[in-house]
Amino acid sequence: MSWQQLHLQCPQSAVELAEALFYESGAVSILLEDAGDEPLFEPLPGEEPLWSQVILTAIFDTNSDDSLAGMDFESLAASIAAEVQASRFWLTRLDDKDWTREWMSHYKPIQCADSLWIVPEWLSPPDKTAINIILDPGLAFGTGYHATTRLCLDWLAKQDLADKLVIDYGCGSGVLGVAALLLGARQVLAVDIDPQAILATRQNAELNGVADKLIAFLPEEFNQYRNTHDELADTITANILAKPLIHFAPTFQQLLKPHGSIVLAGLIQSQTQEVEDAYRPYFELDAPFCYDNDNDHHWHRLSGIKK
Repeated sequence: MSWQQLHLQCPQSAVELAEALFYESGAVSILLEDAGDEPLFEPLPGEEPLWSQVILTAIFDTNSDDSLAGMDFESLAASIAAEVQASRFWLTRLDDKDWTREWMSHYKPIQCADSLWIVPEWLSPPDKTAINIILDPGLAFGTGYHATTRLCLDWLAKQDLADKLVIDYGCGSGVLGVAALLLGARQVLAVDIDPQAILATRQNAELNGVADKLIAFLPEEFNQYRNTHDELADTITANILAKPLIHFAPTFQQLLKPHGSIVLAGLIQSQTQEVEDAYRPYFELDAPFCYDNDNDHHWHRLSGIKK
């Protein structure tokens, strides 16, 4: 059994129309992909950012829908491509698979530092003597497979976190907070604006046996907690975006002990200087660190110590 796939490339402004035309023609699913090399940053809840040029893949079930079995998909694709002014279109077949297992097959254990691994929960750790973060990669942003997360994990693995209080601001899946606890931290306060991220963080803390040491909050809940708990943090991790990082510079310095450490990620090279400028009044910063990978060379990390 197989499924018919129609692909076309069009500008962002034509995506909504192209989706509607495909669904009207019987598509059961539509996938959107980057047509170039244009990074998208983590969206805010409810936001759906798109690339300037998008590849749409419409999937048609020709196996169970008799009305589609004899359709001229070449003509359909050409007609829709012309209506949305697509720059190109093409057809492929998609073999039937166990898509649950297919999704899982894309995730493998990855080594983030000499003794730190991220291991999908359905796989066994390659090195049982290492610090293994057991993770459900499907719950929220922050699987450890993205360069910005790995930049922070690499930094955390080099810190002395024994008996430290860590704040993970923009916790996503909770991977950084869980890592900090497995590396010796006493407690982690994890904060995110997305309720799904709070759920994911709590579940991943459970998977790793550190749920009793991690508290996950929405921002307003965190602020209420801070009203009754005035202990300052030893370390802050913030893998978010340049604009909120700049906004939170004064807040982060207020949350940290003197000489407390901070690591910031989610930056591309062109944003690094502006973020540095926002933090230098409060922190002694190290030189920006670039993720050394041909495909992810644009991602940078900043770290430093509170003055």
